[in-house]
Amino acid sequence: MHWLIGYRRDWLRPDLVAGLTTAAVVIPKGMAYATVAGLPIEAGLYTAFVPIAIYAVLGSSRVLSVSTTTTIAILVAAALAVLAPDGDPAASVRVVATLALLVGGILVVASVLRLGFLANFISDPVLVGFKAGIGLVIIVDQVPKLLGVHFPKGTFLHNLGGLVQSLPQTSLTTLAVALVVTALMFGLERALPRAPAPLIAMGAAIAGMAFLGLGSHGVEAVGHIPSGLPRLTLPDTALLVQLWPAAAGIALMSFTETIAAGRAFTASGEPLPRPNRELLATGIASAGGALLGAMPAGGGTSQTAVNRLAGAQSQMSGLVAAGVAVLTMMFLAGIMGLLGTLKGILVAIILSLVALAQQAADPQVVPLARKPGTNVFRPRSAEHPDDETFPGLLLVRVVGRLFFGNYQRVFEKVRALGEDVRPRVLAVDLSGVFDVEYTALKMLTEAEERMRALGIALWLVGLTPDVLVMVQRSPIGQTLGRDGLLFNAEAAVAKYRAMAPASAPASG
Repeated sequence: MHWLIGYRRDWLRPDLVAGLTTAAVVIPKGMAYATVAGLPIEAGLYTAFVPIAIYAVLGSSRVLSVSTTTTIAILVAAALAVLAPDGDPAASVRVVATLALLVGGILVVASVLRLGFLANFISDPVLVGFKAGIGLVIIVDQVPKLLGVHFPKGTFLHNLGGLVQSLPQTSLTTLAVALVVTALMFGLERALPRAPAPLIAMGAAIAGMAFLGLGSHGVEAVGHIPSGLPRLTLPDTALLVQLWPAAAGIALMSFTETIAAGRAFTASGEPLPRPNRELLATGIASAGGALLGAMPAGGGTSQTAVNRLAGAQSQMSGLVAAGVAVLTMMFLAGIMGLLGTLKGILVAIILSLVALAQQAADPQVVPLARKPGTNVFRPRSAEHPDDETFPGLLLVRVVGRLFFGNYQRVFEKVRALGEDVRPRVLAVDLSGVFDVEYTALKMLTEAEERMRALGIALWLVGLTPDVLVMVQRSPIGQTLGRDGLLFNAEAAVAKYRAMAPASAPASG
């Protein structure tokens, strides 16, 4: 846990919020992946706990969320279809424990052999084609559940034919629930991108089951979910020979998806994921999870995106998410069958929404400095004492949405920073702001007038296209004009130094 040595106190709050938010997405998705794989639903809960915790200790990416993925779930389902065709839960758990242990072993051996470079040889077209095929398999596998029909499962073509033949037996109530929940989930993801859409949609469906009596109209429930911590699950060594081809394929996809997600969400100034370390961390996460009934592990793109957008600063957010999964297993799993599930899910929704509301009401405001010899601007900290600042220029970055509920808090933070610097120019980097509400724009206009009266100029820097349009149409945009709306922080520094070259030298 080398990252813990340099852990900063100001990271704790955003890591807590990010961990809670990520858990609100990972837990219901983990249970869904378990059903896709044909496993007992509690296997999804275990997968949302063990791999995330182990990766947080060993992984090299600060924000990567490692549990399992859609691709891994469908590959596990393919292996189970051969070795546990009757769907016996005990047999399925033994097969998956052996499979996950094999996957972990392959990844660890690949790390020892320094095979991380192989990730560079898997082309995007291959991945896209593979995922497209996986998507078709998942659709054919899940659509019968959305329609409320049943038929013996087999190959892809067999399942497709069975689906077509079963269409006349469609449960209209089940289909209506599926359409409403799907529309709710996608609508929330579009309107409120930071909200835990899968969790809220699942909560709404459970509320419908509880209060509308949908079960009596043919809508099936998940049923009993065992509570408590996972038990030790021993692999079946007799299956090793049969499972190694499937394990090799899952290991390859796990590593590829892990590296892709880790690289995609690495922020400027953060270290890139190290392939061989990722092989080791993901391998041990998978092997460790195998002994506790979890599915093979891999980094997930969607949950990592949630973790990053929620403000994660380090692997601590992963430990928080794992802790929430433990609490869910111990206190909520036993009541997550039907009516009780509503209580558990509503608690999770409320906690997640409270965390999101708290984050929205108190966005990040950090002073920036320039890394020597570069055009990279990063938060000022004791870790980088040589970073350049510019006397008379206060450059701050705001992250989040600006609206009537948080503008006053943002202004207070900026004013506190200004008291130490006493700037002649305040440059506010809005590259991390995706929306500015009307009231916030109005208050920003008033603040600019007060600052101008005190001899302080306000510049807005790095506006996203949508925010730029809103600002230009408002009074603050007309007041600042093109001279007060700058492309990036480097442009702000260049303009300031050109204005006062003798009085504004860079300093460490």
